[in-house]
Amino acid sequence: AAELVQLKVDIIMAADTSATRAAQRATKVIPIVMGTSTDPVASGLVATLARPGGNTTGLSNMASDTGPKRLQLLVALVPKISRVAILLNPSNPASRAELKSIEEANKHFGLKLLALEVTTPEQIGQAFDAMVKQRAEGVVITSESLFSQHRVQIAELAVKYRLPSIAFRAEFTEAGVLMNYGPNANASYRHAATYVDKILKGATPGDLPIEQATKFDLVINRKTAKALGLTIPQSLLMNADRVIE
Repeated sequence: AAELVQLKVDIIMAADTSATRAAQRATKVIPIVMGTSTDPVASGLVATLARPGGNTTGLSNMASDTGPKRLQLLVALVPKISRVAILLNPSNPASRAELKSIEEANKHFGLKLLALEVTTPEQIGQAFDAMVKQRAEGVVITSESLFSQHRVQIAELAVKYRLPSIAFRAEFTEAGVLMNYGPNANASYRHAATYVDKILKGATPGDLPIEQATKFDLVINRKTAKALGLTIPQSLLMNADRVIE
């Protein structure tokens, strides 16, 4: 981010929440467009969605809104599930907001939720060990760039410990996680280009409202389901945007 500022670029396109935060630390002047972000208000990136203020605007995936849906889908896949692990990074305000929304949705399901906190790559394996000790029967992976970077490890651990898992991006399911439900990243990044266009034509970033994702994908990895000995309900298969064989 500092190098981009030194190069005096006209706009910084930030891929996610972590990249946006780094760009904001580097400049308060150069416009920043978020390709996607995990609840930018809860993360402290912008003041409000309608009037972000400062030099930042772009797209939000509003993970705190989709977290309950992921819990619902996990229950639909494993109806007898009773203990669900929630993998989160406590240093990420958006992850805490997502956990809160899942806890609120769980009032309907009455499951035992096990919050496993991870702040470093080394703690991922430890978290899965803890899931096993606490007799978790499935895991919801909250929106967090650290988890995206280590999605292959997470997928392998979930299969190793026979834990049905659901994440927030299709890359997880492609890496071997059982399911994902969340915004279509490609659609979000394409739409972010419209912000770049408006800013280059003179718009002020802080005056451009943050838009929420409109296209959401449910992707199911049938190969992983077979490895876990699970049969995907026909209703889920019919609603899936993609099934990985």
